[in-house]
Amino acid sequence: MSIFESIREELLKEASAITTMAEELDKAEVEKAFTYLIDCKGKVVVTGIGKAGIIARKISATLASTGTSSIFLHAAEGIHGDLGMLNAQDVVMAVSNSGSTSEILAIIPFIKFIGIPLISLTGNPDSQLAKASDAVLCTRVDSDLEPLGMVPTSSTTVALALGDALAIALLKDRNFSLNDFARFHPGGAIGKRLLLKVKDLMHSGDALPRVREDTLMRDAILEMTGKKLGCTVVENENGDMTGIITDGDLRRQLQHKGDELLRHKAVECMTASPKHSFADVLAVSALALMEQYSITMLPVQDDQGKAIGILHMHDLIRAGVV
Repeated sequence: MSIFESIREELLKEASAITTMAEELDKAEVEKAFTYLIDCKGKVVVTGIGKAGIIARKISATLASTGTSSIFLHAAEGIHGDLGMLNAQDVVMAVSNSGSTSEILAIIPFIKFIGIPLISLTGNPDSQLAKASDAVLCTRVDSDLEPLGMVPTSSTTVALALGDALAIALLKDRNFSLNDFARFHPGGAIGKRLLLKVKDLMHSGDALPRVREDTLMRDAILEMTGKKLGCTVVENENGDMTGIITDGDLRRQLQHKGDELLRHKAVECMTASPKHSFADVLAVSALALMEQYSITMLPVQDDQGKAIGILHMHDLIRAGVV
């Protein structure tokens, strides 16, 4: 068997294990576990050790990022003092394929003492862990799906998939939206795309280059140079934005007007009625507009048609929106 065929076979085995587990899930136990989770007034404490502990940590991270308060408890650390993080409002979810992990079994008495629900994800529904649990989610896989019948591959994949499925079910029940997700990821690309607005990035006030329609081009160029944005908005006598002059406009006008360019008025050289945005628009929406029309700067106006800012592609790049 080639390396490619071996890898493909393993992927198909693990996919098959997930499908089998999904078909054999006990509806009553799943609904019971979900009820404990959705009704939890504290946090979901996910615990495990070894490879199962890594899966437990990831399940906890997924829960926390999708609206369910959750922390990971290393089972070995639990029996050496970390059980203090549990309180009477919590729910514990224990991940153990064998259901006989000594460190997990050692913390069960404390869980029972404070009277909080215990959900187990285990491959052995007859194990001591399962018997002590209030809800048992079976993650059993056939031994021939694991290398040498011992290396945890399909079993950890199944447990992880089930943890993800629970997190998504909770997400849907809570009507958790993309905006909610962004609030928990303010430093990531998703958060920046969903939280940053044009007003957060635009150049406004004294930093906004602006000239009147009758301004001579030599003075318009000085305004563009002084504000260092490579453009200026053009306004009529009422202060309404009527156009924009960009570096590209200057090059095109220079080709047509030559040395006479400096004596022309801004209104004669501007791009009239330019594409524009508004302050409360999401930055990512402004980016889409700029990409659609192949422009690198976008004037921002208020509801009265007054220019209040300029958004430059470089601002989007620096902010991580692009």
